[in-house]
Amino acid sequence: MSITIKTAEDIKKLRKGGKILASILDDLEKLVVPGNTTLDIEDEAMALIEKHGVEPMILGYQPGFAPRPYPAATCVSINDVLVHGIPNEHPEEFIAGDVVSIDTVIAYEGLVVDAARTVAVGEASEEVKRLLEVTKEALKAGIKAAKAGNYTQDIGRAVTESVPAGFGIVESFCGHGLGYDLHEEPNVPNFITKDKGAKLKPGMVIAIEPMITLGSKEVEVLPDGYTAVTVDGSLSAHMEHTILITEDGPEILTIN
Repeated sequence: MSITIKTAEDIKKLRKGGKILASILDDLEKLVVPGNTTLDIEDEAMALIEKHGVEPMILGYQPGFAPRPYPAATCVSINDVLVHGIPNEHPEEFIAGDVVSIDTVIAYEGLVVDAARTVAVGEASEEVKRLLEVTKEALKAGIKAAKAGNYTQDIGRAVTESVPAGFGIVESFCGHGLGYDLHEEPNVPNFITKDKGAKLKPGMVIAIEPMITLGSKEVEVLPDGYTAVTVDGSLSAHMEHTILITEDGPEILTIN
């Protein structure tokens, strides 16, 4: 698949869908409190998706690495689970001090947007606060580098240079193009690559999603085929926005 440039009409829909997704994540984040479960997030997500008349894009989706279709509309990942935590097969209860990421993808009138955020349950430790701040700054740095004329390598370099020593920058997963499909070209690494990658042009839509740990950058996928955990058990965070490349700089679509 080649890199696609979105039309003015596409972009209108992507802006609307992005605001809907941001609103959904705002509501889901409020449920990340002690005593609630990953299933509570999934059930509320499905209710909100129906309310807004959008389509849950990861429900039933089967990526190339997976042995089966994904069984939920959200990924809810706790502590050492970096990404792709399945919320509804073995629901887990949130405990004060946990680190929880919520990742979901919707389509509005056929146009796809993707976002994730990571939050603490209750009062965060200083270590967790630092992890969340570093990941937030990594995402901001990656977005700032997403300028027309730059290359995807510039995004990865910006993310890397923003992350202090002692944190792990996961290289097993990366961002991607999207809009017409859930995953389009180009890949958007969160780390420095040897080649420049794709040149960024106005009308391109990409997901930027740094994944940061408090230890090793290495992860492994559990036997369920999806759940990716840090190999050393370290806490992890994942933050993501859908970005439109414009003549005037990057535009965050998945924000209110």
